[in-house]
Amino acid sequence: MFVAPDPGRVRLRTSARAVLGVAPAAAAAGLAGQSVVAAIAGGLAALLALFTVTDATVRGQAVTTALLPVAGFPVLALATALHDHTLIRDTAFLAVVWAGVYARRWGPRGHALGIFAFMTFFMTQFLHAVPAQLPELYLAVALALVVSSVVRFGLWCIERGSPPAAAPAPLAARGMDRPTTRQAFQCTVACALALGFGQLVSDERWYWAVGTAWWIFVNTASRGETMVRGFRRVVGTLAGIAVGMVAAVPLHGAAVPTAVLVAVCVFGIFYTAAPSYSWMMFFVTVMASLLYGLLGVLHPGLLALRLEQTLVGAFGAAVAIAVVLPITTHAATDAWIRRALVSVRHCTAESARRLSGDASADPGPHAAELELLLGKVRVSLAPLLHPLSPLRERRERARRVMAHLDDCVVQARGLAAVAADPDASHDARLTAACQRVEAALHTLAPTGESPVAAGDPAMAAPRHHPGAERALAHLHDLEKALAGLAAPLLGSPRPPLAEA
Repeated sequence: MFVAPDPGRVRLRTSARAVLGVAPAAAAAGLAGQSVVAAIAGGLAALLALFTVTDATVRGQAVTTALLPVAGFPVLALATALHDHTLIRDTAFLAVVWAGVYARRWGPRGHALGIFAFMTFFMTQFLHAVPAQLPELYLAVALALVVSSVVRFGLWCIERGSPPAAAPAPLAARGMDRPTTRQAFQCTVACALALGFGQLVSDERWYWAVGTAWWIFVNTASRGETMVRGFRRVVGTLAGIAVGMVAAVPLHGAAVPTAVLVAVCVFGIFYTAAPSYSWMMFFVTVMASLLYGLLGVLHPGLLALRLEQTLVGAFGAAVAIAVVLPITTHAATDAWIRRALVSVRHCTAESARRLSGDASADPGPHAAELELLLGKVRVSLAPLLHPLSPLRERRERARRVMAHLDDCVVQARGLAAVAADPDASHDARLTAACQRVEAALHTLAPTGESPVAAGDPAMAAPRHHPGAERALAHLHDLEKALAGLAAPLLGSPRPPLAEA
């Protein structure tokens, strides 16, 4: 959390904007004369809108935000109507789980709408909402989405100045091998187990187990990733409960200090979400404790029950990921490493074309995609890099792969920056270096694509321009990083990591 890079302070600005969006959204319900329950519903709706809507364009984000009620309002009505019909309610909840995960195949919009639908059902259980409260809940959620949208798209549209890079496309597959289809069944089984065992632990707070199982499956692709995420959720929840005992319980729901601490938690959730799932869950747990205080039901036993339900949900996720259509860490890692190396190839080729004078070449998008792919590789390797991993040899191998890939990204990004310099020039040394990089990448991750021409060395006389010298330095360092990857990727004891 403290050393993770934050280029352009995007995480800092997004976190500050989240506080400015959630606070007035929750206050709007109070100003409209609604209950504490409605204010909490509005605040949670605003938080979800700001957190889950991640389309690549501002227009896309606005459309997805406008569609959130379309996904959430019918679920809200269903959940309140089934409040006292346990079996039908549980069946409907699992149907929402399956549909919410399956919707991820439609990209960021499907992902956001699926989460919002699930969390609407979850929120109804959390607030113990009944049909009589439906009108004020509709109004609170609608007001919250309008207020948070005014902040996001009007007062402080961060994305307009620095649009986010498009998320990498999911790993290609068909039928039951498609990640979204596979995860829909895995997550539904996990939530079913969590629901059943959670109700044995508590017939009132069982939904925390279901929520744990659901969120463990968000942004994971393999068995190992899911296990690590479950472990981190338990750690973050345990730490959050400890702080909740000290901070939330003594407040007894006092409005002003509770609101201030909730704002701190909202900032913490957004600021730590990318670099640390454990820290994010810490802030989520503290915020939940504070909200329970506002509802007047907080006591130490409730926080202990929260931990029990988290353990139940993590257990359900572990069982489901182990027995229901599992994807191994090795298979997922192979695919993401291959994608990252192909992206390095494209970034290098476009940079070389740009340096040779082709004004249409643009390595920027490839460099941005490479950063995201590196994040995918890092998440995929997390189970092997975890300090508690018993596989020492594989952990060391994974550490070397991650270190060399990090260096590849640094050099490719630097090369793209040099290529953007209009005064940089091209010479035969640069062409030869690009060809060596191309050969190294072909060895590590053959794609079947024809090499992209970087220029004709016979037509390019050496020029000792500072731009060319910097480009050569990046290419030489990239060569070294790729050479370092050869041993851990292609060597024994496992099959080549970069092979399909």
